[in-house]
Amino acid sequence: MDDSFKAACLQVNAGTDLQRNIDVASHLAVEARAAGADLICMPENVAMMEWGRSNVVLKAMPEDDHLALKAFADLARELSCWLHIGSLAVLLEGGMVANRTFVLGPDGAIKARYDKIHMFDVDLGLGEVYKESATFSPGAEAVVAKLPWGRLGLSICYDLRFPHLYRAYGKAGCDFLAVPAAFTRTTGKAHWHVLLRARAIETGCYVFAPAQIGSHAGNRETYGHALIVSPWGEILADALEQPGWIMADIDPRKVADARRKIPCMEHDRPFAMPPRA
Repeated sequence: MDDSFKAACLQVNAGTDLQRNIDVASHLAVEARAAGADLICMPENVAMMEWGRSNVVLKAMPEDDHLALKAFADLARELSCWLHIGSLAVLLEGGMVANRTFVLGPDGAIKARYDKIHMFDVDLGLGEVYKESATFSPGAEAVVAKLPWGRLGLSICYDLRFPHLYRAYGKAGCDFLAVPAAFTRTTGKAHWHVLLRARAIETGCYVFAPAQIGSHAGNRETYGHALIVSPWGEILADALEQPGWIMADIDPRKVADARRKIPCMEHDRPFAMPPRA
């Protein structure tokens, strides 16, 4: 049986208009599906790129009432394909927000959900400061989505810098890793490609990394370059710096091939660390 399929990653320039963002992402998804995509992956904050705690909380919605979730569920049913919603701002009790991924089946039902674990609290210099923990409540569970072609480990953006999460996914039998992102231009130019390729190489997984691109509210700039990376670390598709979508043929047998050649996940050994001076 041929278990290969086509995966697409979207690249968008989301703003603060929820309906416009939904329409743009949906249009790109329709194009990708018409080109043969079986799995379509959207970027982080696909429906809203707001700035400032008060603005984000004002526009976030409870999961049960989230207009973007309802629209994308309808889209998954209409296209009859698997749809990975990079992330939505989901309002929680107590005034905090979850940065939440959803994986939808062809029937539009939620097959998996994941809350971003690692918060982007950084000072990049020259006034570029981010403190996600002021607005977002971090998740506490890794999540694996079961697709017809294999297992998909879920993560979001800043999670990419924590390799133990992805190693755990590899050891849990994941074949694919999802890394939807809104990587800053500053950090993306320095680290995006190398980190995504490293996660693929370390685990022997395909990596699907849809992305935001361009200028956003709050004078933010995102890097773009949505990527699809093979289990051997090869870049199969790169969206560069324009909105649109990319697609690649995915052969799960190549996961087993990469792991057979370099079975590093079977080679863990205990070791002791020296005491701190």
